[in-house]
Amino acid sequence: MTQDTTPPFTSDALLAQLSAWGLPYMLHRHVPLRTVEEAKAVEASMDVPGQKAFRTKNLFLRDRKKRPYLITLEQDRAVDLKALGSQIGAPGLSFDSPERLMQALGVAPGAVSALAMVNGVAAGVTFLMDAAAQEADVIYMHPLVNDQTVAMRREDVLAFMARIGCEVRWLSF
Repeated sequence: MTQDTTPPFTSDALLAQLSAWGLPYMLHRHVPLRTVEEAKAVEASMDVPGQKAFRTKNLFLRDRKKRPYLITLEQDRAVDLKALGSQIGAPGLSFDSPERLMQALGVAPGAVSALAMVNGVAAGVTFLMDAAAQEADVIYMHPLVNDQTVAMRREDVLAFMARIGCEVRWLSF
């Protein structure tokens, strides 16, 4: 028996939903990106002069009690998982498996972003975001696939989170 790996919410469905909700975005298509280093090679072409951008890296983690967390950080932020676990009350944080990532967020490694909470809310994923994002004009995220990036205004990202019933917990460093 094969495991169903079809995500509950697809990239096309997500983009259509953003449009239906009146949440504007700019879509950038590019080669598949799996790491921050690969993203840095293509992101300069996405910049809009005069806008402060928040570029992300995303960690799908779980604690000792096997509770899932999606952590969205500024892409160059160094993070100590033990200290982060203490800060958020989740001891024993570690990276979760690609299989559980697909089950909880409906994405493969390399495509993780805050937008995956469209699937993660129903799976009980706790979402935390770097407080530095509150200072950004625009936030860059993958729309459930890693060969596209959307640029959304910070306030539209927060409106999206409210629409899907996702509480954003802010992390200060």
